[in-house]
Amino acid sequence: MHQVLTAIPLLGDTTSNQALIFSPPFSPPDIIAPTYPNYTLPPANLSYPTQPSSGGSPNFKLVLAPTSSSSLASQPRTGCALSSVSSSGSQIFETLWQRDELGWRSEWLMGGLTPLINYTVYVIENETKVSGPIYFATKSALFSCPLVHSIPYCPAVSYAVPLPEPPATFEAHDARTLPQSLTDPLLSGLTNFTAMLTTFACGRDMYSPLQSCADCQREYRNWLCATSFPRCSEEGLSSTTTTASSVAAQQTGMQTPVSALVSVTPTDTPRNPNLPDATSGYDMLLPCLETCTAVDRACPYFLGFKCPLPQFNANVSYGVGFVDKGESGVQGHGVTGYSQDRYGNVWCHGPGLEEGVAGMQ
Repeated sequence: MHQVLTAIPLLGDTTSNQALIFSPPFSPPDIIAPTYPNYTLPPANLSYPTQPSSGGSPNFKLVLAPTSSSSLASQPRTGCALSSVSSSGSQIFETLWQRDELGWRSEWLMGGLTPLINYTVYVIENETKVSGPIYFATKSALFSCPLVHSIPYCPAVSYAVPLPEPPATFEAHDARTLPQSLTDPLLSGLTNFTAMLTTFACGRDMYSPLQSCADCQREYRNWLCATSFPRCSEEGLSSTTTTASSVAAQQTGMQTPVSALVSVTPTDTPRNPNLPDATSGYDMLLPCLETCTAVDRACPYFLGFKCPLPQFNANVSYGVGFVDKGESGVQGHGVTGYSQDRYGNVWCHGPGLEEGVAGMQ
């Protein structure tokens, strides 16, 4: 029976010729909250989670085609019709990945795409259920940052990072190819933070009626990963025919806000000093301020974790006003409402704050 799903696919990121794409989530994990007196938090270096059995995973099919494709525009949005559309590019791999607490997703790394082209994505589940569309534009041929994905201790990292190209046998970086000079300080910092957090009587004493030590560690991990693995991006072009922003404008009739981008040259000191030296310049997408304030809200006061205030230069190090309004203590009502929308616009770097993800966890 034909069905259009409300859940949408999720774009990880693109390069000039690759795209990392996720299906809607399925099979939410069984999360058992730790309890006192054996209140144990996950280790910093998480292992790869056990994937669902083949019988527990839907049959997903990715449909990827240029937005301008006449064959895509002429098809009814049904699973049967869309399955006949010839997809662009080549599938480098398909796997399952638990990116967040919403559950498992099918993950595709697609290659062979064309620079500066708008693409449209549908995901078909079990031949009859259609999710999407979402849209994105590939980067320019000068874009030099490779994709990074499938890191168990930073499961939401699925975007371009200012690193050297992966080894010749890899199409993108994953946990096997990252330099230890980058990952060891991250894991050490998270281990130390967890040790300090558990000096509090977690599960016995309450520092918040809404938050727990497990919430604190989860939000801190998300923030630490987002800042340790900065996200490369690229300024959108002014042409109304070649950018994903134009698709959003056509669909919504609204002007697209400017992303929180900072230009980084090879001579600049990187935000994360553990990154390898850059050989070329790139544009860095600042983290959303909400990745920081989520930690501040979730963690006990004695840890001393504080975020810059919107009215006092927070925009130097964070994207401000996109998700939340940009006033102290005000949640929501930001200019975009999300860090990233279904049209491929990405305003600030905010894992968990994307359209289709935010508010569902």
